[in-house]
Amino acid sequence: MSIRLNRAQPYALGLFRIVIGFLFACHGAASLFGVLGGAMGGGTVPAGTWPGWYAAVIQLVGGTLVALGLGTRVAALVSSGSMAYAYFKVHQPESLFPLQNGGEASAVFCWAFLLLVFTGSGALGLDRLFPSRDSSGRESGPAREKAPAVSV
Repeated sequence: MSIRLNRAQPYALGLFRIVIGFLFACHGAASLFGVLGGAMGGGTVPAGTWPGWYAAVIQLVGGTLVALGLGTRVAALVSSGSMAYAYFKVHQPESLFPLQNGGEASAVFCWAFLLLVFTGSGALGLDRLFPSRDSSGRESGPAREKAPAVSV
């Protein structure tokens, strides 16, 4: 059983990334464009206002990048930081526990994105289409093609 689960792990991680990124992007779209019920039950966040508008931009862009699996680790780090800020600045002063202060979504998004910083995009991400560089500057990763062996 565990062998099958281990083989499915990259796909489960990829699905997790897609769902979390999509849900996060929906929050940003709601705040910026008033879709899906709008910001806080209706309307939009005024452009340029701190911190709401900037948070909404991070949610839309970061969530989209994470869902696509493009620049996943960096987008997830910025998104996690924005949710940590939201939790400690907006929710935590009301009460210590997320259930009491309404900060469950901020806390869950923060930890979910932090997990993606360490795990990467998993399967099905666009990150896999681009070669990455290792510490020596050589290309590595699944997108790297090996040169054919030449025999003389």
